[in-house]
Amino acid sequence: MRLLLVEDETDAARMIARGLREHCYAVDIAPDGVEAIEKIHAVPYDAIILDVMLPGRDGLQVCRSIRAAGLATPVLMLTALDQVRDRITGLDSGADDYLTKPFDFGELLARVRALLRRGPALRNPLIEVGDLVIDTRARSVKRAGRAIEFTAREYALLEYLARRQGDVVGRADISEHVWEESYDPFSNLIEVYIQRLRRKIESPGNQRLLHTRRGEGYRLSANTPDDDV
Repeated sequence: MRLLLVEDETDAARMIARGLREHCYAVDIAPDGVEAIEKIHAVPYDAIILDVMLPGRDGLQVCRSIRAAGLATPVLMLTALDQVRDRITGLDSGADDYLTKPFDFGELLARVRALLRRGPALRNPLIEVGDLVIDTRARSVKRAGRAIEFTAREYALLEYLARRQGDVVGRADISEHVWEESYDPFSNLIEVYIQRLRRKIESPGNQRLLHTRRGEGYRLSANTPDDDV
């Protein structure tokens, strides 16, 4: 899942982004409200972590701009302002949740997970594709009861395909939700990771789950349509 972190304090942004990436999220960073709005209109983020006190346009203005544009992207607002009226103002501006600084990073992760689960396809933390079971809360994967280990990026790709199971997912969609803005669209990185997933989830004797639709993309499904390979 791809997140936008809007934070003007460089060290704080770096530490939060590093922690999120360690938990399999792709993270872009915007240091001010103006750049945040530009990125939000350019990339379909899965969630936004938005500081209130920002140069250019503050977080409240950014959040109002997001909602005025008709975007329903979940927003977690961060702020050092802890009065009740401040929280009310943040929520009234369109934020979905509000976290006061300083905060425990574990709580930040839990709130991000909660926001992502609010989408209709993500309410159940367990995603099952045939005998493949993905626990999105624990970031763990089992097939036929056997635990499978993944790198952070491998897991992120598998989870995204599982959330879209049955759909043919193209390279552009994958790069937008699994990789960050530094991704090179001309590289073969996605193909490399698809092959890594196949080796891990499709050991000999197992039903095939990860299919390729030539010229279109990839499908994670327990069913094999005639035009998939």
